[in-house]
Amino acid sequence: MLEGFLGIDVGSVTTKLALIDKNDDVIWSTYRKTKGQPIRVLQSALRDLSRALNPVILGLGTTGSGRRLASYLAGADIVKNEITAHAVASIETVPEVRTIMEIGGQDSKLIIIRDGVVIDFSMNTVCAAGTGSFLEHQASRLGLSVEELGGYAISSTKPTRIAGRCTVFAESDMVHKQQMGHEIEDIVSGLCDALCRNYLSNLARGKELRDPVIFQGGVAANEGIKSSFERELNKEIIIPEHFNIMGAIGAAMLARELSPKETRFRGFSIAHQQLTTSSFYCNDCHNSCGIIEIRDGENIIARWGDSCSKWSAEFEKVSN
Repeated sequence: MLEGFLGIDVGSVTTKLALIDKNDDVIWSTYRKTKGQPIRVLQSALRDLSRALNPVILGLGTTGSGRRLASYLAGADIVKNEITAHAVASIETVPEVRTIMEIGGQDSKLIIIRDGVVIDFSMNTVCAAGTGSFLEHQASRLGLSVEELGGYAISSTKPTRIAGRCTVFAESDMVHKQQMGHEIEDIVSGLCDALCRNYLSNLARGKELRDPVIFQGGVAANEGIKSSFERELNKEIIIPEHFNIMGAIGAAMLARELSPKETRFRGFSIAHQQLTTSSFYCNDCHNSCGIIEIRDGENIIARWGDSCSKWSAEFEKVSN
């Protein structure tokens, strides 16, 4: 019977799952839009995994902004932040890696590695300029698919200068350049250059980006962004085979390394249960914490959000 370790990365825009074997080889993976329904999407992914392979899960790790939700839903053995998960997967892929650039659906990360250890990192979760959501919106506005953007960008010979410090300025500048008659290829190439400059000025200021440099996250599929980074940094950019699910792979690797002998995975039956979420505020002190809970019918299976663990204590059974 097939056995493996499962990693789940629930982000604000996408949900990723990766199943690895004891040698860290990826057996199965999925990358899908969260669409504001993380529970439904995660259940759907688990159903697909069960139907495809029906594996025995030896350990489960979760990461991403929705890692707590995923851990309570599926029964995680280990819960880790995105920086740790991405670093673990990257070091396994390119052991000598020193710089990791990750651009996802709505945020960006820069991770500095020295001698296999994270020594510094920075995140941009405030401005969406340069993220997957912004690129998808601009592609739609130009009448292109997001997959086509990279091809248009690398075919340009005269990139147009685009203001890329924020989404509003970038979009208005693109509209202005279109009205002036600039070619779409040059506008798209200019947009890639602007987003690259924005990333480096926001996240890399004061940091030494040493080779090898790995570029991962959904945006790494865009050849134009990769080309812009290579020109700006004058370095070769490595895009790993599983660039868009590295967080999930890292979570699975951490589950393999750190999970207990007996997994807390709740089984694939969770994918078929009627789960609902609700929230309330605790008024027992001035913190007025917002408490989130998940119900399976009438049974409460998870609560979190409290500062004092009054509501979540009985469900806190996961390593961090």
